[in-house]
Amino acid sequence: MNRSGSRFRRSLWLLALIGTHALANWQDALPGAHIVGAGEFRVFGFDVYNARLWSVARPLAPDQPFALELIYQRSISRDDLVKASVDEIKRLSGTSVSAEQLAGWQTQMQQSFVDVQAGTRITGVYLPGQGARFFVGQQLQHEVKDPQFARAFFDIWLDPRTRNPELRQQLLGTTKP
Repeated sequence: MNRSGSRFRRSLWLLALIGTHALANWQDALPGAHIVGAGEFRVFGFDVYNARLWSVARPLAPDQPFALELIYQRSISRDDLVKASVDEIKRLSGTSVSAEQLAGWQTQMQQSFVDVQAGTRITGVYLPGQGARFFVGQQLQHEVKDPQFARAFFDIWLDPRTRNPELRQQLLGTTKP
């Protein structure tokens, strides 16, 4: 191997390391964010996750970035998380989202999520006009550069037609947990 090739590889590795460090945690995308609201999601009396909505704006403004942090209280497979998300996006979006779009979004969510255990934290960051970033713990898992997907995904919790309007109100800070 020649010297210039070795230097080039080291430079690429250093750039990759710097780039990864630049998105080392979700707070980097929302400096100064604070909790807007928090609540629990339960099914049949079983805790599924605790949720917190973070933003620099209060009340939450549609043109401002925010983060939705979910701290899971039980084990759930990635496939189950993706299926539940796809089902809710389909229910809320109706015919405004094509089958092809939904299939593409399903692939993106497969890359964004992981199998979770009690204590696993997944944080989705909504970036208006850009898309969404998903962090597992403090590490960037995947970025989806599709603003329509980002809106549809976060509508699962924030759309007035959500399946859990009480959690929505708690996240938006309009009621206490």
